Amino acid sequence: MNDLCWNKEFAMVQVDNDEELLQELIMIFKDSSASDMAILVQAIEKEDTAEGRGASHSIKGAAASLGLEAIRDVAMAIEKDCREGSLVVAREKMPQLQRLLVQMREL
Repeated sequence: MNDLCWNKEFAMVQVDNDEELLQELIMIFKDSSASDMAILVQAIEKEDTAEGRGASHSIKGAAASLGLEAIRDVAMAIEKDCREGSLVVAREKMPQLQRLLVQMREL
């Protein structure tokens, strides 16, 4: 779980120290990130950088709000590359992002 670099203190501040709310938001993120990952996989298959940018942006923003720093950083790198019209980073970082999302499911 250490790979996640989860800043739980930051996340708790975001939810005004409401542990129940944080757990609810984590559950929502688990669902939304699975959907966004499916979109990202399709984007890579279709060579669609706009779709890849949108999916990685969504993952990045949600991860950032929950203090999931490693997921945020990987998604940000993918988004930046897609914005520049490339899917090279997405292809390279996809296994890492998938592994981090699996780890996040254990929260």
